[in-house]
Amino acid sequence: MTSMRPFIGWLTVAFFLLFGAGWLGNLHPAMAAGLFLWLFLVIVWVAFGVVHEAETLAEMLGEPLGTLVLTLSIVIIEVVLISAVMLSSPGSATLARDTMYAVLMIVLNGVVGLGLLMGGIRHYEQTYNLKGASAYLSVIIPLTIIALVLPDFTTSTHGGTLSPVQSVMFSLLTIGLYGVFLWLQTGRHRGYFVAPDAQPIDPKEMEHHRPEAIDKKQLLIHFVLLLVNILPIVILSKSMAKILDYGIEATGAPAALGGIVIATLVFAPEGISALIAIRADRLTRAINLCLGAVTSTLGLTVPAVLGISLYTGHPVLLGLAPSSIVMLIATLILSSITFSNSRTTMLEGAVHLSLFVVFLVLVFSP
Repeated sequence: MTSMRPFIGWLTVAFFLLFGAGWLGNLHPAMAAGLFLWLFLVIVWVAFGVVHEAETLAEMLGEPLGTLVLTLSIVIIEVVLISAVMLSSPGSATLARDTMYAVLMIVLNGVVGLGLLMGGIRHYEQTYNLKGASAYLSVIIPLTIIALVLPDFTTSTHGGTLSPVQSVMFSLLTIGLYGVFLWLQTGRHRGYFVAPDAQPIDPKEMEHHRPEAIDKKQLLIHFVLLLVNILPIVILSKSMAKILDYGIEATGAPAALGGIVIATLVFAPEGISALIAIRADRLTRAINLCLGAVTSTLGLTVPAVLGISLYTGHPVLLGLAPSSIVMLIATLILSSITFSNSRTTMLEGAVHLSLFVVFLVLVFSP
């Protein structure tokens, strides 16, 4: 069953490479609906293969490196997709903004809300490493404000854009802050991102808990399998984007809907893995996946899109609409409250899901 997932994914890729140009060049409502359903099911099915390989790597590497591998893999996919569309379509000035905003809402409200609600119903209360969640939020909040809110209030340019000087300085700041965070996450403060009951405190005790030697051959094999499962999602997402563009134009649906669907598909592996972890009462791992996804999205996407904007000369609109800013600030405040206590219940999940529903309503009725 596991080996069938990449086979089905790559077989679908082969069909679209051979016949996709003709299919996508002659779209009509029935064909678009059929192709969308086909791609959606295949991408979600292959995403389970990504989760399986990521879980295996997580067990071999330990936390937080295991979840970091999955997070960076998925976010790099997102950055590549956005970059490819921006370079091929100069009119996609709001793509990066819509995608980042969708990721924030889907992950922080949708996945976190559903996970905490599900975990609260199953386990009543769940514990996690509070220091790790606080570290994530301390990076997410300033990067979010700088990327999606501040451009609406600068006076050097108008319409939610940044000047060249601001683009360069904010890109360097984002890369620097994200780099420091990764250094702390994988180095001296690695213990912040491990479940509290899984880490010895006494240094002498740590000497007796040295991890077993990693089989580098097996590690390489599973890393290759991870890529084999991820790449079809990348390739097929481009075709999915074209079908979505057609559907949005044909039905008059809001333009932001395309970014929501793509963000959902790209981050499906992390969302699935996080929900599985919460069901197994491994909330720290789920938080590493969810908050790590948001942190990596901001830390990698912002410099990439601003760099492309400077290179091509095409403007990038980053500033959100007023209603979206309200939702974003509310989400950041709520996340700070939710992760200010080392225990969570189903109440926090219900509140986050409520915000997610409001987000979806505003997409169709702004």
